Amino acid sequence: MIRIGANIYGAAALLLGAIVALTGDFVTTWQPVPEDAPGHSILVFIGAALLIGGGLAVQWPRTRRAGGAVLALVFLVFALLWARRILGFPQILGTWLGTAEELAVTIGGCALFLPSLLRQEAQPAARLILRIAFGLCALLFGAAHFVYVKETAALVPGWLPPNATFWAYATGAGHVAAGAALVSGLLALLAARLLTLMFLVFQALVWLPQLFQHPDAPMAWGGNGVNLALVGAAWLIAELVEAQARTRPAPETE
Repeated sequence: MIRIGANIYGAAALLLGAIVALTGDFVTTWQPVPEDAPGHSILVFIGAALLIGGGLAVQWPRTRRAGGAVLALVFLVFALLWARRILGFPQILGTWLGTAEELAVTIGGCALFLPSLLRQEAQPAARLILRIAFGLCALLFGAAHFVYVKETAALVPGWLPPNATFWAYATGAGHVAAGAALVSGLLALLAARLLTLMFLVFQALVWLPQLFQHPDAPMAWGGNGVNLALVGAAWLIAELVEAQARTRPAPETE
């Protein structure tokens, strides 16, 4: 199951790397590298190479940890670039949302390598931190759905009953519930699996159709890549939570 999550996560990185390489620029919205940054064209080349190399590496067990570390580092850079915007505009939830999206994907990469690098007694603490951090990101996703109801509803297919606004609120509530479960540890495994399923539904109903409607739009391709990375990250967190449950000592009996 970890292999499947890693495969999805790596495939998303490959897609994002291909977009960067083919467009000659970072993925719009999600990778806020300033256009006037020194050596921007070189940074584009490096970013594409790291995304593609890391995406390939996580497909095989022998290189999975190294690939996860590379991808976690790349996505962390994007998260820090978003975090800069929080310092300038802390009152705008969109800056927090952008940071949370990249952090969630970063956490997925960390799940591939971080616990295995630590001593056995330290691994439960690492899994706990990653689970809580991912839960906090999910809470921010939910908050964004409630604050940006109109924008969220615009992404919902018009044919889906009862209406788009309902699903904007419903998915926001789903994010909040999953985030609360991951942070608290109550029903965390179920929450992580349902969150993975919700991201998969987003992929099928929201992002994939945009490729057919706007095949030349970088936003459509970027949205598919980032959402697929969230699918892989949530899947990996679910497997991490399950691994933590398996290694938890059984209660003593008389």
